[in-house]
Amino acid sequence: MIDKKMEAALNDQINEEVYSAYLYFAMSAYYSEQNLPGLANWMHVQGMEELTHASKFYLFIQDRGGHVAFKPIAAPPSAWKSPAVPFAEAFKHEQHITGCINKLVTLAQKVNDHASVVFLNWFVNEQVEEEKNASEMAHKTRLGESSPSALFFVDQEAGTRVFTPPAATTPA
Repeated sequence: MIDKKMEAALNDQINEEVYSAYLYFAMSAYYSEQNLPGLANWMHVQGMEELTHASKFYLFIQDRGGHVAFKPIAAPPSAWKSPAVPFAEAFKHEQHITGCINKLVTLAQKVNDHASVVFLNWFVNEQVEEEKNASEMAHKTRLGESSPSALFFVDQEAGTRVFTPPAATTPA
C-alpha cells in the first residue's frame, strides 16, 4: 500500500503532466495558425509524451493499491507574441516540472518509499532530456526570429520529430 502523502503528491503530478500536454497542444495549435507545421509537430509530439507521463503515474498509483484522484486542468495560454516565445516558456515549464519531480523524490525518501524512489528515477533522467530539448529549441527559434530563412530551417528540422510510445506497458 502506498503512503497517503505520496499518493496525494503523485495525483498532483498527474495533473501537472496533463496540464503540460494541454500547454504543448496549445503551443502546437499556435504554430499551426502561424503556418509553422514543423514547430507545430514538435509541440504535438511533446504533448503526446506528456500524456504518456501522466499515464505512467496513473498506472503506478494503481499498481501500488492507491486511489487515482483527478483534478481540474487549468486552461493554458493560446497565443504568443512571436514564434520564439512558446519555446522559451516551454523551457521554463520543463524547469518547473523538474522541480516537481525533485519534490516527489524528496517526499518518497522522507516516507521511506523505495518503490516510488525507483519509479521516480526514470522521471529524473527524463527531465534532463526534456530541459535539454526545450532549451535547444528555445535557442534555435530565438535565432530564427531575426531571419525568416533560418526560422524556415528550424521549422523543417522540428517537423522530423516523431512520437514513439514507450516499449514497456508498465510504469517505469
